[in-house]
Amino acid sequence: MGGGPAGRAAAAACSDTGLRVTLIDPAPRRVWPQTYGTWRDELPASVPPSALASVVDRMVLHGTAPHRWDRAYAVLDNTALWKHLWRADVVEVTGRATAAEHGPTGSTVVLKDGRRIAAAVVVDATGAARVLSGGRPAHTPAQQTAVGWVLPAEAAEPFCEPGAGVFMDWRPAPQTRGGWPTFLYAARLGTDRVLLEETSLARRPALPLALLRRRLAGRLAEAGVAHERVEEERVRFPVDDPLPRPGRVVPFGAAAGFVHPASGFSVATSLRRAPWLAAAISAGLPSGPAVAARAAWSMLWPPRAVAAHVLRQRALQALLSLPPELVPEFFELFFRLPEPHRRQFLAADGDPARTATAMSALFRQAPWRIRRRLVLGGLSVGHPPARHGLGGG
Repeated sequence: MGGGPAGRAAAAACSDTGLRVTLIDPAPRRVWPQTYGTWRDELPASVPPSALASVVDRMVLHGTAPHRWDRAYAVLDNTALWKHLWRADVVEVTGRATAAEHGPTGSTVVLKDGRRIAAAVVVDATGAARVLSGGRPAHTPAQQTAVGWVLPAEAAEPFCEPGAGVFMDWRPAPQTRGGWPTFLYAARLGTDRVLLEETSLARRPALPLALLRRRLAGRLAEAGVAHERVEEERVRFPVDDPLPRPGRVVPFGAAAGFVHPASGFSVATSLRRAPWLAAAISAGLPSGPAVAARAAWSMLWPPRAVAAHVLRQRALQALLSLPPELVPEFFELFFRLPEPHRRQFLAADGDPARTATAMSALFRQAPWRIRRRLVLGGLSVGHPPARHGLGGG
């Protein structure tokens, strides 16, 4: 269920292993409108160069001082990626799923209009809605929100130098007047357009889009950049959802907790893990649908991946506990870490030991005023037990 990048990747991978696949989505032929960026080296080799709208060799970072990260960053070409993941033998059903019923020999997906579709294994790729895998958690989530405007590349040069992008620039927007800090993100959408996005990395409750729009307008006005009648992109998604419980429905993509709390990235993770999902289902099906679903969950979330996920969530909660004035300084510490530490903490598939090492390195170099806040916010770098379920964050 779900025709976004995660759902399409799962459908393609399952089809490629010889499974019969039905994809259900309200608009299965719609190309995704969102902008998806990721580190180039985290995309699987199966993604062709034609599916990349742009690649830059370096990204700019700015906490309280400028930094340069010589690491290739890609923006996906959604139309080309959609075509790459399309399979002629995948049956497409236009509709909305509302429930899944399970029996010893398989499952039935119930659509809003009353149709019923039989399946051996159900994969929920409905994003944060988790339509078939428990729904939204009861707690108020920490959410990433953003407002972005697409400008001609020349107009965007005061913020994004030619041949580069901006990963995070925490310098405050004009007339911010306190409040929770936001950063500027800039991504090239090809040779002649740039997306400038005012982003709240994570906040509970989420920062409103209207506030982000005002801050972005202030940045452009200060630089003398006109912004009337620009194409706008709006972003809102949770970054602290707990992992859903293992069960007969296999969550995948954002529904499965793939969203990285420090970046908001999840698409590269979905593209990398889709073949794992397909292999696990194929191997488990001869022993029954329930076995196949358990095998898929275990393949997607082995203990080391769960441990890395929990460590990152602890880091997020500690970040949320900081007073606003310390947030840019916190990221300055992160940007000054050795490149392997930065890379490991932001990795799509994290190693818990290396994640803990990166967190420890940041903590050691932090001044006491930040250390104290991090400790009070619950930051520790042991290997905590995994937390599943639909309750707390």
